[in-house]
Amino acid sequence: MLDPSILKDNLEVLESNISRRNLKIDINHLISLNEERKSLRFDAEQKRSQQKDLGKQIANADESEKEKLLNRASELSNEVKLLFEQVVKKDEEFLDLWIKIPNLISKTSPDGKSDEDNLEIKKVGNIKDMSNPKDHLEIASKLNLIDVEKASEVSGSRFAYLFGDLVKIEFNLVSWALNKLSEKGFTPTVPPVLVRENALYGTGFFPDDAEQVYEIPNDDLYLVGTSEVPLAALHTNEIINMEELPIRYAGFSTCFRREAGTYGKDTTGIFRVHQFDKVEMFSFCNPEKSEEEHEFILSVEEELLQSLEIPYRVVDVCAGDLGASAAKKYDIEAWIPSQNTYREVTSCSNTTSFQARRLNIRAKTEGETSVLHTLNGTAIAVGRILIALIENNQTEDGKVEFSDKVAEIIGVKNLG
Repeated sequence: MLDPSILKDNLEVLESNISRRNLKIDINHLISLNEERKSLRFDAEQKRSQQKDLGKQIANADESEKEKLLNRASELSNEVKLLFEQVVKKDEEFLDLWIKIPNLISKTSPDGKSDEDNLEIKKVGNIKDMSNPKDHLEIASKLNLIDVEKASEVSGSRFAYLFGDLVKIEFNLVSWALNKLSEKGFTPTVPPVLVRENALYGTGFFPDDAEQVYEIPNDDLYLVGTSEVPLAALHTNEIINMEELPIRYAGFSTCFRREAGTYGKDTTGIFRVHQFDKVEMFSFCNPEKSEEEHEFILSVEEELLQSLEIPYRVVDVCAGDLGASAAKKYDIEAWIPSQNTYREVTSCSNTTSFQARRLNIRAKTEGETSVLHTLNGTAIAVGRILIALIENNQTEDGKVEFSDKVAEIIGVKNLG
């Protein structure tokens, strides 16, 4: 959440941010609501001050004056109560709108309206020459490694059974990634995958992305679409010593997404599913070092993909394609031979102070508290990495053969 003082101190910055994100928001209405709630609070505090002064007068008053003063005290009490009720109501009215205001975009993020406007930074890796590449589902189904038809009967569309060596590869990938991240200062973590509503509001997934989240209404809980949510909420309402930063976590969890609004997109295979496993990096850091931390997280993602010999490109996500919480975001897209294009397999975002403010997480230095920054990045999105590994290492006879280097990581030399 942004500091509402921006409405007075940096209105042009806010208006520019909304314009760059291609949003339509009535800023004048927000300004008016903010002034109204501040005016009401001032009046309420003034009345409360009068109430305190009157209490002192009553204590020192003659009996002849007391009854009159007590009557006035009763009137003031009702006035103060009514004013503070109005303050609460006006605060709620303002915050219901203010919480929808997205983070300020970095000046270095490119302008644009959609992922088609994302800026390519670089390409890495060699793309193998394949005359007629098969997709991952065709290969894995014939090898009895993936079954989406049976999963559809059991759970509906966008689910899959994984079998045999693919399962071995998944857990070897997760173990390898967690070991790598541990060496880089991340604490391996298995967080809850069910969270309360405040964790989703705090991370910026609510209210805008509420339709993507599975709800357990009887328990007031929600299934997370990424372990970013419980990792960010881990230090809610805490004050952390600035000297302890960065604090880094590597969270492994199953993730759940409704994929609302994606009807007809990526309906084949396991690229876009409702349930998948992922290793996520999360960092709480000094605001002065968050840009450096962002580049560090990106470098870790690249190192993992290079070790797996997956060709990829890095893109700087444009303003119109950023999520609400991100000030700047990089996506890494792996080469998918069957689609003859690059597709997103990881992302990393600098959310600056946006999430920390909403979750009330602060840093302390020299006796004073201030905001801190949070960042997140995908280490391994298992399903999409499996797709890239299968398709980029397929042979003409419909099998899959990995290099010795990759086989050492994933524990499997051949599929089929």
